[in-house]
Amino acid sequence: MADLIDKAKNFVSEKVMNVEKPEASITDVDLKKVSMDSISYHANVSVKNPYSVPVPIMQISYTLKCANREIVSGTIPDPGNIKANDTTMLDVPVKVPHSVLLSLAKDIGADWDIDYTLELGLTIDLPVIGNFTIPLSHNGVIKLPSISDLWKGGKEEEKEERKEI
Repeated sequence: MADLIDKAKNFVSEKVMNVEKPEASITDVDLKKVSMDSISYHANVSVKNPYSVPVPIMQISYTLKCANREIVSGTIPDPGNIKANDTTMLDVPVKVPHSVLLSLAKDIGADWDIDYTLELGLTIDLPVIGNFTIPLSHNGVIKLPSISDLWKGGKEEEKEERKEI
């Protein structure tokens, strides 16, 4: 009897391991907004769903590392669903305070950029399997805004606020 149960467990685990799973990749990381207190970068993530039903995304966790240390991390709870039999583009915002950037002065150096590693964990709820995390990593260079970009960023925000009033 125990042998039959072991065979059944092995059969089920083998089938679950061979189930096609969604795939994801970070396609781009861009500077999105400059404000007086922070810089917002956005990572574009492409997620392919092989199933005929939408798959819920439970959360997205992110860590941005520069100069071999973590400068910002966080989670985005319940960002939506992955479309059925399609590719869904996700926009993952990463807000970096200026104070953190100042602490990276050695890496910035003369070229006014920062080498970085962005690590994302895309946790989805798969039928039968349960929560499944797709680990993603992207290396690149962040170009820092100039002082004139900072002034433009503040003025653009003020213009937007005036329009809203």
